[in-house]
Amino acid sequence: MKQLDVNLMHPTEQINVIIGRIYRSGMTTTSGGNISIRDVNGDIWITPSGVDKGSLTTRDIVCVKADGSIVGPHKPSSEYPFHKAIYEARPELTAVIHAHPPGLVAFSIARQVPDTNIVPQARNICGEIGFAPYGCPGSVDLGEKIANEFRTGSYKAVIMENHGVVLGGSDMMDAYQRFETLEFCCRTIINSGRIGKANSLTEKQIAQYTNHFPKNIVHFMDVDYPSDERALRSDMVRIIRRACDQGLMISTYGTVSVRWRDNDFLITPRDVARWDILPEDIVQIRNGMAEAGKVPSRSVALHHRIYQLNPHINSIITTQPTNLMAHAVSHQKFDVRTIPESWIFLQDVPSVPFGIGFSDTDKMAGLFKTNRVVLVENDCVFVTGDKLLNTFDYLEVAEFSANSLVMASAVGALQPMGDKEIDELRIAFNVK
Repeated sequence: MKQLDVNLMHPTEQINVIIGRIYRSGMTTTSGGNISIRDVNGDIWITPSGVDKGSLTTRDIVCVKADGSIVGPHKPSSEYPFHKAIYEARPELTAVIHAHPPGLVAFSIARQVPDTNIVPQARNICGEIGFAPYGCPGSVDLGEKIANEFRTGSYKAVIMENHGVVLGGSDMMDAYQRFETLEFCCRTIINSGRIGKANSLTEKQIAQYTNHFPKNIVHFMDVDYPSDERALRSDMVRIIRRACDQGLMISTYGTVSVRWRDNDFLITPRDVARWDILPEDIVQIRNGMAEAGKVPSRSVALHHRIYQLNPHINSIITTQPTNLMAHAVSHQKFDVRTIPESWIFLQDVPSVPFGIGFSDTDKMAGLFKTNRVVLVENDCVFVTGDKLLNTFDYLEVAEFSANSLVMASAVGALQPMGDKEIDELRIAFNVK
């Protein structure tokens, strides 16, 4: 079974897969949004006008030929004019996504551009963001305004005033990952603003983060895949897809690892869309080396050190759910003493400064001797556990709790439990 490579599919299949993913993720409505691909012949394949996004099939996709003739059972999207204008302005782009996800729409109606420096990989994926003035939907005027924004800068993402967002890519997955990451940034910034203030990273901090990743991974050749190892791979893929379905991971970020034998473990690969990871993509790590022909997650060294220093830990999830990241980006305490079940599962959750994961690996790994979950400011959350399903459960509990705290900020001041109540929980549930 080969990895699902959307970019190798026919344009109708690519569009059908991606628009379905966007709709199911709650980032567009039944009637909203449109995406397109320009092929090597200059033909533009695009979603149809007036067809339910929740039941779209490959047969519904429309092709507008280079000569202007239309092939397909429907009219092309009413926004076809600005898709065509973008391709003419930026010939290197071959895919365009337009949608109305809530976070990006919030920025469009506030007439602001989101700051992608809140987490390091977002800036690298999204780049600079443009802003196009309002134009009537479906009009030539709107197409000209958007195309002008693409034409005058190196933007691959443009906020549309009082409308939504449009993004381009070198291929469909490039455009989709930019879209998904930018919406993640918007939701994180909005949630951060509810409990505090979003804090951004400097260009120097982002550069340090990018430069710390290992450049030359040592590999080993004699790889074997016994049945217990294969079972772990399948478990990991099921959990990764579940995390994506529940918004706990996005295609561009999320690492899962599971201890296999002693300090050897399995870990997710680098630069493979999380939605599409298959068991054979998982990377085996043995004696700190990666199996030949594969590149492990950038956080492989830290995961390795956590396993070395913490024999009680058998699985690790590193990810960026929006409500936990709201606390990480706002530098506000994630106080699980507000909910009994959350404290029982997670105990107190510390936050550590950005960069500790690569500047002091031993210190970071040592935190898990007494902590199950750790937030890293402007970076991610680390969740650990004995079994992978338990670790995933802790992640769910943490994100649900963080969501409740964000919502509570609109109701009134948080009222955490006192030491008396915590001591009572320690005794009742045998928490050390």
